Amino acid sequence: MWMKRRKLHSRKELQGLRRKLRKNLTPAEAFLWKRIKSRQLAGRRFTKQHSIGPYVIDFYCASERLVIELDGQRHNDPLIQDYDYHRTKFLEGKGFRVVRFENIVVFERVEQVLEEIREYFGQYE
Repeated sequence: MWMKRRKLHSRKELQGLRRKLRKNLTPAEAFLWKRIKSRQLAGRRFTKQHSIGPYVIDFYCASERLVIELDGQRHNDPLIQDYDYHRTKFLEGKGFRVVRFENIVVFERVEQVLEEIREYFGQYE
C-alpha cells in the first residue's frame, strides 16, 4: 500500500546513492554504457543507475520497461542471490522485464549481449 502513495521512479531519498553510483561505475558497467548511451542501440534511450521503488538498477530503458543488471563475482554469494531474486520479483511484479548478464560476458561477448538486449525491443505491450 505504501508504494501506491510513493513515487516509483527516482525517489528523492535515493538521489545521493544514484549520483554516487553513476560517478563510480564498475568497469563492466562503463564498458556497456559506452555502447548503449546516447540512443546508440536501436535508437532506445537508456539511463544508468536509475531507481525503481527501493532499488537502484544498473540500466533502464523506459520505452521498453527493460531493466538490465550486470553481475560480478559478489553475485555468487547466496545472500546476494537471495537479494537479487527478491529484487527481480519486485520489478517483474511492477511490470518490468529484467535481464541479467555476468560481467565477464559483457567484456568477452559484448555484441552478443547487445543483440540479446535488442531482442527485447518491441515486446512490451
